[in-house]
Amino acid sequence: MLNFDFHNPTRLIFGQGTIKDLGKHIKEYGDKKVLLLYGKGSIFKNGVYDEVVNSLKEYGIEYVEMDGVKPNPVLSKVIETVDLMKKEKVDAIVAVGGGSVLDTSKISAAAYYYDGNPWDFYEGKVYPEKALPIYGVLTISATGSEMNSGGVITNEEEKKKWGWGSKYTYPRLSIVDPSVQKSLPRNQTVNGAVDTLTHVFEAYFGGTSGTLMQDEFSEGIVRTTMASVKVLLENPEDYEARANLAWAATLALNGLNGLGRRGDWASHSIEHSVSAYYDIAHGEGLSIVMPAWMKYVYKNDVEKFARFGEKIFGIVKEDKEEQALAAIEAYKEFLRSIGAPVSLSERNIGEEHLKEMAENAVLRGPLGSLMKLQAEDVYEIYKLAL
Repeated sequence: MLNFDFHNPTRLIFGQGTIKDLGKHIKEYGDKKVLLLYGKGSIFKNGVYDEVVNSLKEYGIEYVEMDGVKPNPVLSKVIETVDLMKKEKVDAIVAVGGGSVLDTSKISAAAYYYDGNPWDFYEGKVYPEKALPIYGVLTISATGSEMNSGGVITNEEEKKKWGWGSKYTYPRLSIVDPSVQKSLPRNQTVNGAVDTLTHVFEAYFGGTSGTLMQDEFSEGIVRTTMASVKVLLENPEDYEARANLAWAATLALNGLNGLGRRGDWASHSIEHSVSAYYDIAHGEGLSIVMPAWMKYVYKNDVEKFARFGEKIFGIVKEDKEEQALAAIEAYKEFLRSIGAPVSLSERNIGEEHLKEMAENAVLRGPLGSLMKLQAEDVYEIYKLAL
């Protein structure tokens, strides 16, 4: 296990009926005017918009609105958001939605105090010294963005989908009411579960030894996620399954799961290149990429992949390599069972841009910690995913 120094400053408020107190919390922190940031309108259908606005009004919080954040959020929307915030001189951001809205809020919060292109933060040309406070109201559990500092944005012109974060971009407070997610479309529930599982795997398969406590913790999140999504596909309104899935998503990427371990994160970078070129949901991309990545790298840690098979799927074989391969196939079968794609062809993606995507994926350097991947490795993984 590696040394670690852990601090997560986000205050998390979890449970039914918690959104109505949003205005009270903002008032307690002394913020008087906020930007209300959201996506394409689902918060009107599930009642969250009315709940948020009524709470802001009740506690005298002035607000201006910015809508239209896409599922794969883009730089142009960040620039538009920052321009509005500066014009209106807001004190904070209220991000209502899923990871895309929260991710947009983070770079916008930092860019509020910067006069250049927000993409400069992603390029490492500039570092924030402060950011506007963020209040999150989560409507889709998937990315863990409600309790971490990171945000992924796509630069449309350059076809770069990159992640970035700062100690200043943790939400000050996030509210997670799992009951508002009962109306989510089936595919969004599935995509959220896949994203959660992949976040766990990025640390679990990172190549660090001596991490028994963390391995058990990760496996608990994986089992909970798999069980909960199965229940929700039968009964989308099951609150306990929603609550367990929501909490699992938060725990997968609020820092706890990665403690004492290297993070691999190659699969995310490989997927980011896919969704930079094609209109595909992040969770769908991960369900395609992760099994292919596993198949390509498993020999670098046969023992861990074999353990995965035993602890998650009950697979035990005399030959550990056979056990590891069986585990990978079992995971693919699980993905199929919940309706997640496991090949690029299922989303009408062929060989046309694979080499270009592979080069794009490694623009910031080789990927991964379990195995260092160059562009040619990424290309082979894409071919395995066809």
